[in-house]
Amino acid sequence: MKNAFTLLIIALMAIGCDQSNKNDSELSNDNQITIGHIDSLKSDILGETRKIWVHLPKNYREGKKYPVLYVLDGNGHFHSVTGLIKQLSTNGTLVLPEMIVIAIPNTNRSRDLIPTHADVDYRTGNKLRYASGGGSSFLDFIEYELIPYVDRTYPTTSFRTYVGHSFGGLSVIHALTTRSHLFNNYLAIDPSFWWDNMAYLENVDSLLSVHDYTNKGLFVGMANTMIGGQNYSTVEEDTLGTSVHIRSILKFAKSLEKKDNGLNFEWKYYPQESHFSVPLITEYDGLRFLFDWYDFKEMFELGRADLYTADEALEVVKSHYENVSQKMGYEIKPAEWLINRLGNYYMRDKKLDLAAALFDLNIANFPNSNNVYDSRGDCYLAAGDSLKALEFFRKALETGDNDYSQEKIDRISKALKK
Repeated sequence: MKNAFTLLIIALMAIGCDQSNKNDSELSNDNQITIGHIDSLKSDILGETRKIWVHLPKNYREGKKYPVLYVLDGNGHFHSVTGLIKQLSTNGTLVLPEMIVIAIPNTNRSRDLIPTHADVDYRTGNKLRYASGGGSSFLDFIEYELIPYVDRTYPTTSFRTYVGHSFGGLSVIHALTTRSHLFNNYLAIDPSFWWDNMAYLENVDSLLSVHDYTNKGLFVGMANTMIGGQNYSTVEEDTLGTSVHIRSILKFAKSLEKKDNGLNFEWKYYPQESHFSVPLITEYDGLRFLFDWYDFKEMFELGRADLYTADEALEVVKSHYENVSQKMGYEIKPAEWLINRLGNYYMRDKKLDLAAALFDLNIANFPNSNNVYDSRGDCYLAAGDSLKALEFFRKALETGDNDYSQEKIDRISKALKK
């Protein structure tokens, strides 16, 4: 059994490499590596033209739609977010769905990202030199202008994730508490809950106590922003302004843990990371948590012939993707190439019932693909049924011309004449 399990891992690694070789959409015509392009739209709400940085999935193809991740401080986080999603959704990894990324660069950062207005820095008593309080107008822009534009222009689904760091983390929480219909997932990176002497934090806490956030997810990452002499185990009792950032996040997280509001919530402290280094690791952990249900964890167990019959194995596959579909809000089918390669693996391992069940699933899901019929023909051939194999190879040719099905038809027809 151990050898079979090892072979399955190797087969899936080969799947990832094969996919990578066939889909190199990031190479542009001038042989430059590109990860996105810049688009723009005029905002009547904000009274300005706003640029967006757009990343389309590596395996992007016409006719398919994708969930969307919106990330604030766009030019600062575009590369890390797109890199993570690519790494975790291609090359056989498949723990995240492929996503369109919309990164939003700043024009007036503090105005747009801070939900409430304040004139004075309570920590120093000095007048603030930056604007604030435009957070709701900015969310108006996202809801009534940006999302409709993106949905008109790009092949999107209704599943959305919202990511922000620092003041951007406030915008993420503001969206969750006042417009939870906009996004499914929320990722707040070291959010600045200290704003206005935690007055906004108090308002947020009350909203999270009375509203229902079922089917919504939030991950909060917290950096080590303590200075010399301060200690994590006692910082909550501290009263110094230098510890208010970490204290405010701790207060938010520990209060939210106690609420029964349906929210799928997790937070994590990163003792080795500063406010400026924490985004990358939080993006990774946050996306893994928020999409934990997407990963097909049972896949490798299917290599254990002693665990599942063919019917049981098929039910495992169907059950997982039904759950993913329910979470995403639309039907998600297992990738044709993944099921086909798994079927081929089981066929080589002489588990023909399981291979046949997987190939039949592919036929049901992708009836316009000639490859699914060709693979089913291979399975019949492996079972010694040349006539049924011929039937499916011919069906493959009817669905789409290819040389390999015709070669098999010629070879079998020649053998039957002898």
